[in-house]
Amino acid sequence: MSLHVLHAITRLTLGGSSENTIASCVALARAGYRCTLATSFGQSDAASLDDARRRGCSVVDVPSLGRELAPLADLAALRQLVGLIRHERPAIVHTHTSKAGFVGRLAARIARAPGVIHQPHGHIFYGYYGTGRTALFIALERLAAKWTDRIITLTDRGTEEHLARRIGRPEQYVSVPSGVPTERLRASAPPRSEARRRLGLDPSAFVVMGIGRLIHIKGFDLAVRALPRVRAANPATRLLLVGDGPGRPALEALAASLRVGDCVRMTGATTDIASHLAAADAVVVPSRNEGMGRVLVEAMALGRPVVATAVGGIPAVIADAECGRLIPPDDADALAAALVELERDAGLRRKLGEGGQQRAEAFSTTVADEKLLAVYAALAREKGLK
Repeated sequence: MSLHVLHAITRLTLGGSSENTIASCVALARAGYRCTLATSFGQSDAASLDDARRRGCSVVDVPSLGRELAPLADLAALRQLVGLIRHERPAIVHTHTSKAGFVGRLAARIARAPGVIHQPHGHIFYGYYGTGRTALFIALERLAAKWTDRIITLTDRGTEEHLARRIGRPEQYVSVPSGVPTERLRASAPPRSEARRRLGLDPSAFVVMGIGRLIHIKGFDLAVRALPRVRAANPATRLLLVGDGPGRPALEALAASLRVGDCVRMTGATTDIASHLAAADAVVVPSRNEGMGRVLVEAMALGRPVVATAVGGIPAVIADAECGRLIPPDDADALAAALVELERDAGLRRKLGEGGQQRAEAFSTTVADEKLLAVYAALAREKGLK
């Protein structure tokens, strides 16, 4: 197999969409496909670009490709992608996320690419924008679906949410998780005592951890709002938010206003997820929208119980009462109650952690790679690509 594939994503940054895109390129290259990854260098993190190159990705710059709506820049990005597709002549164009997904699929249609795959990595149907803008994006997704051979969702629930909005046809969809290297993650995780020593945490503290970008959609403000009640149950409670982003000052101000600033720590972004998760007693994912939530799988792989909101693909990952707790979105009281329950019951934490370790394997890199390669093989047969 030597088919050429052009991947397109707006930006490479620390997070699930970028990691999944890079990992897909690596898996395809290992199977004999030749991949080019198009992204905006100016929108990307230098560290993420370096990581992609280090892992063997051929990365090319599409300078005008931006995340936000910007008509002139978007037209320039369209021209750049059309030119790239005509020059590279890929057998398959594989777009990632909403913005690159629309512009990239339109470019593929104009340049007459033989095969087109889109991978939204979630969606923006709620939690992000107001009614008008959301309706526009849904209309654009409906249009772009007509130019697409396969739409890859992270979970079956993601497929259901797209079809409920009349985006595409059922036969276009296939679910491929954002694969987590579970074995490697476990091998790299230090013992709990060592992880806490590195982070300067008291061995007896009840440590609640959130990992991700500090932005509104991730819902970490709910974790801060839940903290007074959890700390009332155990004064040694500590909340670690591992990540960075524009929402950090607001979260710090919120913690101060609730008088819990002394037990909230924001560590900044890290690539060493295992060492941080190993220090946690419970992991919170209070997102307002989430495609799948790689951190859910990472936490489960290390035997950490998770409390997460029932939005997006999360209910497809977390089996309530089996490996964690599902709560309604935007409900700080429900989050607090679930955390207090876990704080008081070490046996429950252990039971949910063990259940999570088993369930995590359904979202492993091995499973994800097999499913992705099956999608490509089926499309190549359907299109007669060689």
